[in-house]
Amino acid sequence: MTLYQTTFENFNKNYMGSAAMAVIGQSCLGAAAAMYILSHGTSIGQMIQLGIIVLACILANTSILAQMKHKVVFNFILVSTLLSVIFIIVNNFIL
Repeated sequence: MTLYQTTFENFNKNYMGSAAMAVIGQSCLGAAAAMYILSHGTSIGQMIQLGIIVLACILANTSILAQMKHKVVFNFILVSTLLSVIFIIVNNFIL
């Protein structure tokens, strides 16, 4: 839990810069995940995965634009990044 706390404290101290970098970073990572998902076709499984990753990225970006609490924004960014990485790994190496 100390890694989470220290990372959140750094994010909270430099919120404006961190939030701007997070929008760029997680949007690019989400786009890469969408690319890997769609590289295997457009079946219902891929569309569900695509919907999940798009929703996660939209929630992260919207939480920043809506000026939610910093902890909520940080958690949405973490979830979005984690889902993007998981879907990239699954669609690149497993499928």
